[in-house]
Amino acid sequence: MKKLTAILVDDVPIALEMLENDIVNNHPKINIIGKAKSVVEAAKLLQKKQPDILFLDIMLGDGTGFDVLEIFPDLKSKIIFITASDAFAIKAFKFAAIDYILKPYSDEDLAFSIEKAQRQIQPDKQQLNILQEAAAAPNKTPSKISLHTSEKIIVVNIADIIRCKSDNNYTTFYFNDNSKILVSKTLKHYADMLKEVSFLRVHQTHLVNIKYIKEFIKSDGGYLILKDKSNIPVSVRKRNEVLATLKSY
Repeated sequence: MKKLTAILVDDVPIALEMLENDIVNNHPKINIIGKAKSVVEAAKLLQKKQPDILFLDIMLGDGTGFDVLEIFPDLKSKIIFITASDAFAIKAFKFAAIDYILKPYSDEDLAFSIEKAQRQIQPDKQQLNILQEAAAAPNKTPSKISLHTSEKIIVVNIADIIRCKSDNNYTTFYFNDNSKILVSKTLKHYADMLKEVSFLRVHQTHLVNIKYIKEFIKSDGGYLILKDKSNIPVSVRKRNEVLATLKSY
């Protein structure tokens, strides 16, 4: 079996050493051809050789992993992002729909990421922009989100989403231009992500953008009329939360 080449980039020496040892001891199919502790060192390495896999820490002493990618916009390496246990970083990765390894990681995490990297679709520039903006302003919620369909990854403006509807393990997004996108993740996944940006789970199968709510009708158990003229049921359990949210909005 042909060995895969790898370059490791992390500005914490002990973290870099641990990653190297984990790969050497547990993943013999990977040949480490270089290590770097900074953007400058990584750039010098990548000018000479491009690996099959680039293990790339996000926050580096002289910049970020995104600076490395900007220097090499045509990099063909599969990227495994590494990030510390930081709530803002994790949120950014979720909005960008890009995989990552969270420090401290287990060998199972590392093995899974290596396997996935070999068959992953490379993140496009728009996805990386979501991450880069989040790194520059960690307290600010991203204005865009990446949606995985069965065929591609689509980056959309969160403000353009009117509502989301559950379909078992899939979610359909409805937009203000009357378009819709079917995504292969659950509604709960997006409800957890979007609750900080004025989205409200009003029913087991419905998540709505509060700014598109036109009316709350109390009869027939309670339902919402949205600005796109759709009628969305409100569950009994969510009724009081919906009323309280609308009063304070």
